[in-house]
Amino acid sequence: QVQLVESGGGLVQPGGSTRLSCVASGFTFNYYTMRWYRQAPGKERELVATITSPGGEQIYADSVKGRFTISRDNAKNTVYLQMNNLKPEDTAVYYCNTYKGSVLYYGQGTQVTVSS
Repeated sequence: QVQLVESGGGLVQPGGSTRLSCVASGFTFNYYTMRWYRQAPGKERELVATITSPGGEQIYADSVKGRFTISRDNAKNTVYLQMNNLKPEDTAVYYCNTYKGSVLYYGQGTQVTVSS
């Protein structure tokens, strides 16, 4: 079955950087578009970044454009989210996601806290 396992994140100072990883299994990874979402306390889940397949087109929310970079390594079944110039408002649980067979799949999420 589809499994998505995120890692990375943690506590980061404002202006700092971190990289999230998501290892996928249970499906042919290179065929599918992958996404990163985030959810802050008391807020709705927000789409942050998308990387398509094939083609690798990258699409970003306005709030992270120019600061975050999504990428994928099809040989490793992994999607990444490089997060630079982090702000306190980036604090959230980050989830990777794919859509397969009319079902949305999410990982368990990884916490990113931006604070001094």
